[in-house]
Amino acid sequence: MRTLNLSWLEDFLALSGSGNFSRAADERHMTQPAFSRRIRALEEWLGVDLFDRSQQPAKLTETGCWFEQIAREMLARAAQLPSEAQVFAEAQSGRLRIASTHALSFMFMPRWLRGLESQRVPGQIQLVSDVLPRCEALLIAKQVQFLLTHSRPSKAGVLDTQHYPNMVVGHDSLLPVSSPNHAGEPLHCLNASTAKTPLKLLSYSAESGIGGMVSDIQASMVNRVPTQVVFTAHLASVLRTMAIDGRGMAWLPRTLIADDLANGTLVLAANQEWELPLEVKLYRDKTALSAAGEAFWAANTVQCSQPHNQVR
Repeated sequence: MRTLNLSWLEDFLALSGSGNFSRAADERHMTQPAFSRRIRALEEWLGVDLFDRSQQPAKLTETGCWFEQIAREMLARAAQLPSEAQVFAEAQSGRLRIASTHALSFMFMPRWLRGLESQRVPGQIQLVSDVLPRCEALLIAKQVQFLLTHSRPSKAGVLDTQHYPNMVVGHDSLLPVSSPNHAGEPLHCLNASTAKTPLKLLSYSAESGIGGMVSDIQASMVNRVPTQVVFTAHLASVLRTMAIDGRGMAWLPRTLIADDLANGTLVLAANQEWELPLEVKLYRDKTALSAAGEAFWAANTVQCSQPHNQVR
């Protein structure tokens, strides 16, 4: 006895909708003789006639009417199996899949994970580093379990509006910085409101999460300091390189440039009013995670309850 081919069910539903063999064959992208053979194969597998071919268009038999709903349920169930299998396999796995924005994956993440070592968090970590919109899409599509990103305090983001569980695991700030001149002063200074030439800005592209935060600051500069955007990128690490090269002023995360500030490679280019405080947030999938995932979330909960241990 031949085995069931799931595509026969799709053929059956195409024909049950119109009763026209020629039209259903076109819909299924095959010749009518080939299509008819597939319908007959399904009927032979079941051992019953599903269609009354004595009239046109062909009508479902009583058995065909009964089988129509079953065919739909079988196809729907089959469509769910890959995702269910992946969820089951993930539940048995110790692997942790984390998405992180580029800026945090460079400097913050290693220190953050090191701070969790005392919790003996199990699992192998698989990191996906990308711009914020794509990281958010990965979490929503359940392709990662966690997302690490910068966030402005008291300002809701996409995941907040969709009620994704989250916690603050660190703090950061965006600092306006520039390379220094020979005297150690900023080569491009935001406080120089009387400058004769526009202040050169190194800016973020629209797809950058940090770019959305910086855009509000830059908008407030319009009537205070003449500016000119001379370079745009979506990676803070790229803007850092350009700033060190003396190409302009950029807002960069403190966690990314702490060493540059310490050794004088970069210097603050404005006073404190132009700094932007940020939170580092960890978001998680809404549904239950694997044992390793839940342990990782719990470890962060414990870590965040100890302010003196919080990674900055």
